[in-house]
Amino acid sequence: MKRILLLGAGLSASTLIKYLLDHAVENNWQLRVVDQSLDLVKHKLGNHPNGIALSFNALDRDERWEELQQADLVISMLPARFHIEIAKDCLELKKHLITPSYVSPEMKELDEDVRKAGLIFMNEIGVDPGLDHMSAMRIIDSIKEQGGEITGFKSYCGGLVAPESDTNPWNYKFTWNPRNVVLAAQGGMACYIDRHQYKYIPYSQVFKRLDKISVDGYGDFDGYANRDSLSYRQIYGLEDIPTMYRGTLRKPGFSQHWNVFVQLGLTDDHVILENSENLTPRTFVNAFLPYDETMPVEEKWMNACKPYGITDISKFEWLGLFDGETRLGLKNATAAQILEKILVNKWVLEPGDKDMLVMVHQFTYLLNGEKRFIESSMVNLGDDQVHTAMSKTVGYPVGICAKLILQGQISDRGVLLPTKAQMYNPILDELEDLGVVFRELEKAIS
Repeated sequence: MKRILLLGAGLSASTLIKYLLDHAVENNWQLRVVDQSLDLVKHKLGNHPNGIALSFNALDRDERWEELQQADLVISMLPARFHIEIAKDCLELKKHLITPSYVSPEMKELDEDVRKAGLIFMNEIGVDPGLDHMSAMRIIDSIKEQGGEITGFKSYCGGLVAPESDTNPWNYKFTWNPRNVVLAAQGGMACYIDRHQYKYIPYSQVFKRLDKISVDGYGDFDGYANRDSLSYRQIYGLEDIPTMYRGTLRKPGFSQHWNVFVQLGLTDDHVILENSENLTPRTFVNAFLPYDETMPVEEKWMNACKPYGITDISKFEWLGLFDGETRLGLKNATAAQILEKILVNKWVLEPGDKDMLVMVHQFTYLLNGEKRFIESSMVNLGDDQVHTAMSKTVGYPVGICAKLILQGQISDRGVLLPTKAQMYNPILDELEDLGVVFRELEKAIS
């Protein structure tokens, strides 16, 4: 019996656990799941005979070492910053490893040693990154095999709320880490290339520069630029491509209103606010507005919105920003932390709500002297609040990859991404059977 050790049983691991258990008997696997909450693990394993619930501190090397020794494959669903320590242990113990996170510089440095050890360290095998790589590379390789020249590639992804659960004026609810949503696009300039011209967008401008995207059956979306699009030229083998852009999707109007928070400084995560535990939403927003002895906060807020084309502040009122009674109670908090607390209370997925994952790729290319265009789109809705679209589109690729590794179907060794056909074809084919389907529109263009 082969042992799979899964570190972390949070929301994004729910569908992964189900997938591995569904295939455990036929493949003679034992799934050992570690989390700080033993009750959570037991609930997700559901008394399956091939599932073992464990609870210890996976961040403590001494506590995890014995379990790592006994594993045939390790899957780390821990926060990304902890993957490298797990990876070093797996290298020493000669264990295959899967993480859904971006390859860090430290992880990349292990590549030669991992290859020499005959191991697979598969990274970026979730949804974004992961499903984006695989679905894009299948089309890129197909165009190249026909002799085509790719001249433009734009890719967008968004974790959103399903239409039937879209019940608030922001058309948004948290479907993944709220902190990451509040801090989105910070930490450097967004950079991409557009028809051979390099473009750079500072954080203060990201939510103003929007692309318009439509998905048949699901309406219109706005796309704002991700921080780094340029590195994907090398990942996808498109070093000389004239246009390369990656973005995040939101419903129309969201980014315009979010930009007000950005411009006023309410997403700042560096400065601790004085006396933050006694702030109400009203005193919080007023702290970022000009002093005026007589003007109400609402009027000052309206004045702050007007330069960005907003003349109706009802979306902000709905958030409770002008509530002067409720103390937020966060000690030594930054503006971003306080804003997150306000939003979490309003953008919560209610019982029965479903989330939605939308991914869109757009290609322009030349083939036999003709200009052509392909749009590939995928929309996946959550089943419920456990098997969400986010959980499925992260968990299924990780689970299928685990199966391929344990069945010996991946020949490459080293620190890998799922960008080769031997990886992406079987994963994408099985994903279609599981309801994660990309639909393509192709046409000639002038």
